[in-house]
Amino acid sequence: MKTQSVVSFELANWYKINKRDMPWRSSKDPYKIWLSEIILQQTQVVQGTPYYLKFIECYPSLQLLAQANEDDVLRLWQGLGYYSRARNLLYTAKYIKHQLHGVFPNSYAGLLQLKGIGDYTASAIASIAYNEAVAVVDGNVNRVISRLFKVNVSGKEGAKTIKNLAFQLLNQENPSEHNQAMMELGSLICKPQSPKCNICPISNHCLAYKDKVVKNFPSVSIKKEQKLRFLNFIVKLTPQGKVLLTKRTGNDIWKNMYTFPFIESNKTIEFLALLKEFDPKLEPFELLNIMSLTHILSHQILKATFYLIQSQTNTKANLLEMPSDSIWTVNESSSNIVENSFKKNNIFEVEFEMLGKTFPLPRLISKYIETKEIKEIFNKTCP
Repeated sequence: MKTQSVVSFELANWYKINKRDMPWRSSKDPYKIWLSEIILQQTQVVQGTPYYLKFIECYPSLQLLAQANEDDVLRLWQGLGYYSRARNLLYTAKYIKHQLHGVFPNSYAGLLQLKGIGDYTASAIASIAYNEAVAVVDGNVNRVISRLFKVNVSGKEGAKTIKNLAFQLLNQENPSEHNQAMMELGSLICKPQSPKCNICPISNHCLAYKDKVVKNFPSVSIKKEQKLRFLNFIVKLTPQGKVLLTKRTGNDIWKNMYTFPFIESNKTIEFLALLKEFDPKLEPFELLNIMSLTHILSHQILKATFYLIQSQTNTKANLLEMPSDSIWTVNESSSNIVENSFKKNNIFEVEFEMLGKTFPLPRLISKYIETKEIKEIFNKTCP
C-alpha cells in the first residue's frame, strides 16, 4: 500500500470534484455543524436536509434554540425518530448558554463534555469547525477503513483500531476537508451493498478490493431481536368534536411526545375486553372506525390498533377519574394488559387540526391521522 499521504491526496482531489452541495457545508459555525451532525445520525441526507433547513429557519442561532421549549423542538423533529437527539440538543443548547456563557467549546475534549455528543460528533465539530486534527469515524468511515486495510474488528478494541487507522490517514493540515471526504466516499462510493469500486479514487490502495473480498468487510453484525408490542389506542371524540390526548412521560419510546390514550397488551385483545380496561363506566358511544397499523422501530415492532369512538353525551369521559398512576401492571392470570397509559390530569381535549401543529406526535400517530379515511371521518364529525 502506498503512503497514507498519497491516499489522502487522491481522496482530496476526488472530493473537490464530487462533493455534494449541502447547506451546512458552507458554514464553519459550530452550531450549524453540530445540528447537521445530530440530525444525520441514523438519518439519510435526503431525509435530514429539509429538517435541517426548517430548524435553522426557526432557530438560526444557539442562543435562540436555548430559549425554545421542548414541545416546539420535538414538533420540528416529528418523523425523524430517535427523539432523545432532540431533547439532548435542547438541553445542551441551554447548558452552553447558561453554564458556558454562550461560548461553544472549541476543542474535541471540550465537546466531549456535552450531553448527546460522543466521539464521532465531537470529532466532526472539532475538525470541521476548528480544523482540529482528529479523525472522524462514523458508519461510512468505518466501512472505508475496514475495506481499505482489510480488517474485521468489533467491540471497543475494534473501534479503537479503526480510529487509529483513520488517524493514520488523516491530513493533518486540512482535517476538515479530509474527514468530510472520507464520509462522502463511504456514502457515495463505498456503499454497504454494491460498492462502486470501479470508480473509487483509492481502490488501487484497497486491500479488500485487491484480494476480491470487499463483500466480506466489514463483517455483518448480528442484529438484536426486535421486541413485538401490541398497542391499543382509544381515539375518543367528544360531543364538541375534540379528541383526547395524553403526554408520554415515562422512560420509554416517545418520551415527552403526545399520543392518544392507549393500553398495551401482550397479545391481540378483543375490543370489549379493551373497553373494560379503558373504562368500565364508559358512557354511550358510537364506534366509527377500527384501523390497524404496523410501525417498525430499530429494536421494536409496534402492532397498533386504533379504535375511533364518539361520545354520545356532553360529559367528559369517566377515564379522567381513574387512578393517577400512569403505568400499572395487572396479574397476567386475569388479564393480558401490560400497560395502561391513562393518568389523571394528563389527559386533555384538543382540536383535531391542532394535532402535530402544537403537540409533537410520534410518526405512528401522524401516519394514522394523515390517512384519507381518518381525515374524512374527522371532517364530517368535527365542527
